Amino acid sequence: MKTDKNIIELLGEKADFYLEHVCEKITKDELQTPSKTSLDKVFTQSNRNSQVLRSLSQLYNHGNLGGTGYLSILPVDQGIEHSAAYSFYKNPDYFDPENIIKLAIEAGCNGVASTFGVLGLNARKYAHKIPFIVKINHNELLTYPNKYDQTLFGKVKDAWDMGAIAVGATIYFGSEESNRQLKEISEAFEEAHSLGMATILWCYTRNEAFKTTKEDYHTAADLTGQANHLGVTIQADIIKQKLPTTNYGFKDLQYGKYDDAMYESLTTEHPIDLCRLQVANCYMGKIGLINSGGGSKGASDMIEAITTAIVNKRAGGSGLILGRKAFQKPFQDGVELIHAVQGVYLEKKITIA
Repeated sequence: MKTDKNIIELLGEKADFYLEHVCEKITKDELQTPSKTSLDKVFTQSNRNSQVLRSLSQLYNHGNLGGTGYLSILPVDQGIEHSAAYSFYKNPDYFDPENIIKLAIEAGCNGVASTFGVLGLNARKYAHKIPFIVKINHNELLTYPNKYDQTLFGKVKDAWDMGAIAVGATIYFGSEESNRQLKEISEAFEEAHSLGMATILWCYTRNEAFKTTKEDYHTAADLTGQANHLGVTIQADIIKQKLPTTNYGFKDLQYGKYDDAMYESLTTEHPIDLCRLQVANCYMGKIGLINSGGGSKGASDMIEAITTAIVNKRAGGSGLILGRKAFQKPFQDGVELIHAVQGVYLEKKITIA
């Protein structure tokens, strides 16, 4: 695991910027922060049944971060979302689904998230060894011309039958198809909860109008924050979101509901403050926010992954769901990178801002 000294060296001149920042708009005292008792504090008085609590407990208490309140999840559904050849050409071993699960186990992840095919093919061998999260919908890119729509690929009951403890799904908030996706996934989550499974929602924004010549607002804190709020409304137990890189989506795009004062009172331009707004939209941290690790860029992957983890943790988030930066590398390099990210969450000197 990386130590505090290693992390400081990786951050270089940006160390103080990330490690010494204090959030003054939404303070840490207002949040439900991750801890070993988080599930008890949040869910024991909720409408989640005992089986859902057991499933969440299995997830939060597995792997190197088990019992900390934080999550390290390996997600690999890019074979559908980005095409298999494009996703796996850097490391063809991952065309074999078993290697995906082996990576998650070797790296000490809390769980592995993938497709019906990947997890189903290996269910009897591994479902009792690491928590399975079945991604039930996808955006396939073989249709010509490409379209961007999340489509159900299977049934919740199939995920339950293979021993999965949770289902995951994506909604493209802001897209023309979002209302249909919202209805489909809210119904799927209701069924998952009735079967005792946890639910994780990829709360992504998607609309061509969100990307302008000035800025790409798909990762604006206000838009992604509202997507998170919609996600917790349909009772996602965990929210997955991209790290915010900007703000003022509603204001600059001139739509929705906004007030200049809301930006001033809730956040600043600091990346930890922007992420804190995402956490706040997850019922002030009561529903865990896990940020995505993003694509692989090669030599900069380690520092980017460490930085994302620090921003998420210090903002009050609940961990990282990191895939491409790990599986597009040789096996042991991927393990090392995931361990480094886990080290951020295990490092007690890195505190919530």
